[in-house]
Amino acid sequence: MNYATIKWYDISNGPGVRTSLYVSGCRNHCKGCFNPETWDFSYGKPFTKEVEDEIIKSLEPDYIFGFTLLGGDPFEPENAKVLAPFMKRLRAAYPNKSFWCFTGYNFESDLLTGKQGDFEDVMDILNTLDVLVDGRFEEPLKDLNLKFKGSSNQRTILVKQSLEKDEVVLWDEVSVV
Repeated sequence: MNYATIKWYDISNGPGVRTSLYVSGCRNHCKGCFNPETWDFSYGKPFTKEVEDEIIKSLEPDYIFGFTLLGGDPFEPENAKVLAPFMKRLRAAYPNKSFWCFTGYNFESDLLTGKQGDFEDVMDILNTLDVLVDGRFEEPLKDLNLKFKGSSNQRTILVKQSLEKDEVVLWDEVSVV
């Protein structure tokens, strides 16, 4: 797997100061995507054990509120296979940090059904997340007033609560995660 970039002090992809990993590779190709260079799976640099270690270390300070995974798309099968063990390792190291992820895929119809990639990898990633922003970016629905998403069809989902209740539970701005 390759990654496009890492933002070490990101404040735009979830609450608080975060480390954000932009993976390479996306088959959604949403019109108006703000990151079309990340569609190419070979774009960027290899995601190595050294890069993993650097990300893990970056979350040590108390002022780093959490980690965000985006791209490209983390749930492309090639990416999920690599990210699943990394995310489990990251969550084990930081059980109390906030973990967010952005995907163009739909939580219920793509991720929870096994339609998108290896179901075990997908569930391993989902089980490490606090929040998932799902859905393709739809340019006609673009709204600059939305918090942490680009178009009004996208949802900000509380993952653990949604999995427990077997229904989508949405995040709101008063939620801390």
